[in-house]
Amino acid sequence: LDSVDYVKQAEQVILDLKKMGNGRIYLTTSKIRNLLRMISDIYNEVIHEKSAELTTETQGGIQYLKMRFAYEAGRERSVRDFVNKANILKYIDQIGDDKEKFLLFCKYMEALVAYHKFYGGRD
Repeated sequence: LDSVDYVKQAEQVILDLKKMGNGRIYLTTSKIRNLLRMISDIYNEVIHEKSAELTTETQGGIQYLKMRFAYEAGRERSVRDFVNKANILKYIDQIGDDKEKFLLFCKYMEALVAYHKFYGGRD
């Protein structure tokens, strides 16, 4: 994931999901927004931190977030397809203690939500 092509990558993920669904995106808007909401809670804490490194507490929150994504992916096929196509668990692992990587991940998730809506993700 890099700051130059994350938007293009997010768009491709949603287009691939649409192709997998024969022109339909099965992931609901409410499901993808719930995933984004979990991220935004951590984002609101991180954005105010002065350090370029994430605190141990924040890193723990990100690991909890990873577990929640895995849980939601296990519960519903459309979420699993989304998490796998978007490489979400892999990108969470790459964050480590790097604040900039986390902020980029947040932007990537926002781009996924935007393209989901743009390409007709269901409500």
